[in-house]
Amino acid sequence: MMHLAHTAHWQFLGLISGFLAWIIIMATAGLNEWRVWHVADVSIITSGEAWVGIWRACFFSHVLPRAENCRSLGISDPFVPVEIPVAQVLMIVAVISGLVGNICAAVAMRMAYFSVEDRHNFRMVFVMAGVFYLLTATFMLVPLVWNMTSVLNNSTIDFPQEFHFPAAPIRQRVGSAIGTGLFASTLMLISAVLFLSYRFVWEAPEKTRDPLSGPWPVTTLTKTSDMSKEDGQGMNNPAFNTEETS
Repeated sequence: MMHLAHTAHWQFLGLISGFLAWIIIMATAGLNEWRVWHVADVSIITSGEAWVGIWRACFFSHVLPRAENCRSLGISDPFVPVEIPVAQVLMIVAVISGLVGNICAAVAMRMAYFSVEDRHNFRMVFVMAGVFYLLTATFMLVPLVWNMTSVLNNSTIDFPQEFHFPAAPIRQRVGSAIGTGLFASTLMLISAVLFLSYRFVWEAPEKTRDPLSGPWPVTTLTKTSDMSKEDGQGMNNPAFNTEETS
């Protein structure tokens, strides 16, 4: 049985990084500040800023009954630009892929820290963890970069009248959600590199041996008294004989 706990400390760090990134991915998907619109007309949007996420568009107002007013953005809404429905789908896929990657990474670390009986399964689990981490980072980067490009190009969205959004903002900037998502993607890439670069995964099974295994010396204890009875060549202790005769 092979134990490789001392060789997988960086991969354990990769598991922690992947789990943290997965939590941040879910937070990124729920944030509304993907795009921040600065509007000139503050008669309804009294804060002067509106937030456009991939699920909702929100703003603060002192005129409407509610202070925070949000409208849902559906995947089939005709006015929504294509990068928003794509982001909705890919973010869900990224959450699922990140979860699978974390499960594979946890199984891989369990095998490394406790035992490895089948080298082929050991290699497969580490590679799967790295691949899923890499896919998760890719699924994240596509909608993040696409929406960030739209913001930098000052692309507008033709919202319906009930949204109370202007036809176009005076300017817009990248929201905190995109920065948070980029940070999560970076953590996922780090985890992918750590698991895919684990050297014991790519070594041939016959070249890798258990560092704890080896020729164990077998020692046996022999009783000199029994041997002396059998071959007649034992030696008596003179002090013991003197005590008996006294």
